[in-house]
Amino acid sequence: MSDNPDDPIEFEINGELDLHTFRPQEVGELVPDYIGLCLEKEITRVRIIHGKGIGTLRETVHAILKKDGRVKDFYLADQTEGGWGATIAFLQKQ
Repeated sequence: MSDNPDDPIEFEINGELDLHTFRPQEVGELVPDYIGLCLEKEITRVRIIHGKGIGTLRETVHAILKKDGRVKDFYLADQTEGGWGATIAFLQKQ
């Protein structure tokens, strides 16, 4: 693994995106890119882990999901899905 912050980070496309390992400025491109990769693998339910904190990252994720036409619906996860530290999104190909 490289110590260069500009090197790409590799992760599995499995329908779960944990944003804890990414810098906040990466989220604007990362979430839409991940949605596209999930749809390529025919994954239509995505769990995005943004953490609880003060809600800034959650609000950013929700704003991105609202603008993305590939997102049919999304909601804040319940306790069995990670509580309000995660969001569940349902995707559709366009």
